[in-house]
Amino acid sequence: MNLMMPSFSEDISFKRISSRRAGAMAAGQTVLQIPSASTGLTAKLHPTVLFNICDSYVRRNDQAERVIGTLLGSVSSDGTVDIRNSYCVPHNESSDQVAVDIDYHRNMYELHQRVNPKEVIVGWYSTGSGVSGSSALIQDFYAREVTNPVHLTVDTRFENIEASIRAYVSTILSLGDRQLAAQFHEIPLDLRMVEAERVGFDVLKKTIVDKLPNDLEGLEATMERLLALIEDVFKYVDDVVRGQIAPENNVGRYLMDTMAAIPKMSSDAFDKLFNDSIQDLLLVIYLAGLTKSQLTLAEKLNTAAQIL
Repeated sequence: MNLMMPSFSEDISFKRISSRRAGAMAAGQTVLQIPSASTGLTAKLHPTVLFNICDSYVRRNDQAERVIGTLLGSVSSDGTVDIRNSYCVPHNESSDQVAVDIDYHRNMYELHQRVNPKEVIVGWYSTGSGVSGSSALIQDFYAREVTNPVHLTVDTRFENIEASIRAYVSTILSLGDRQLAAQFHEIPLDLRMVEAERVGFDVLKKTIVDKLPNDLEGLEATMERLLALIEDVFKYVDDVVRGQIAPENNVGRYLMDTMAAIPKMSSDAFDKLFNDSIQDLLLVIYLAGLTKSQLTLAEKLNTAAQIL
């Protein structure tokens, strides 16, 4: 593909991703999606990236149907792509071409390199339910930035309070010198988060909330989720003992390691430890509120002194 300067009315400078080959790919684009393929790559997604993507989607222009951006992270020797950061890239797209602000993309990457040189480009993201014809053009551009870029799609509609997050890599199907289609292979995606991030993610999936949960409400939701998981484990073990389902060795080892990690103590000792932890949490909340009140009072006194 060639990069040419178009004539846009916007103040920012765009460069268009288009050529005869690109036009053939986008116009009547055939994009093949398959559920899984043996590519040897897996992706790990940090929840901060997901929050950045949703934030960029909320702040998008009214005319934009989706947003795209660059994914930063690292690639390990075993083929695991660790996605830890991202930034949005302005773009315009139509049925037969895509215009990306390449200067903005490279300037942002240089700034990120100054802060964290270990984070390199690993792919790009877009909002929406899947890949499209124009996605093949953007994928081809990022293929010039990094070998085998990962394409992350996030469905920001969160229908039925479910998050559709998928990761793809692509290959070009060609016949001689003619490129026929871009074939996107879905790769395994691992989204792991600590409990505080899980609470925020659950609020994000609801799209509309009256208020954010406080620490105690988040703790209550965590305990309810933990209780539901324990009940699922009990049901699985009972079904295996009764012979209703076949046992799985990996699940058995995981349960054994989990039980071995639990410290052996009496119920009284556990209650004391739990209550002490709750008291420590309440003390931190009280001190934080007291500090906030003192800062507010000091600010008002300083304002009044300047007026007098």
